[in-house]
Amino acid sequence: MAGSSHEVFCTRFVDSCLTGRRAKQMWRDLMKTVQYFWRHPLAEQVREEGREEGREEGRIEGSRAMLLRLLEWRRIPAPDAVRERVEACVGLGRLGEWTKRAVHAANADGLFTGD
Repeated sequence: MAGSSHEVFCTRFVDSCLTGRRAKQMWRDLMKTVQYFWRHPLAEQVREEGREEGREEGRIEGSRAMLLRLLEWRRIPAPDAVRERVEACVGLGRLGEWTKRAVHAANADGLFTGD
């Protein structure tokens, strides 16, 4: 185990006490500079959180691309305003709804009916 049990306890204690997202991020950024941190269980947690964020971003990007590709396959023009709205969307649920609508939409604006 990295460091003494006292170091491990203190590291975990401080991390668990920080409730603000910004304060927690500052703490973790600070801990990144501490050599033993990378062998610490908290480091694995931070890495896993980063991996999960990356996976989520990948799912969102894939959903956006699929939606725009579906419009293209159906030969439905997607004006810049529609593309911008799709690219700005960060909700997988909303992208899923728009993709369902794209299957039957007569035009790109049909994606957003009901929003």
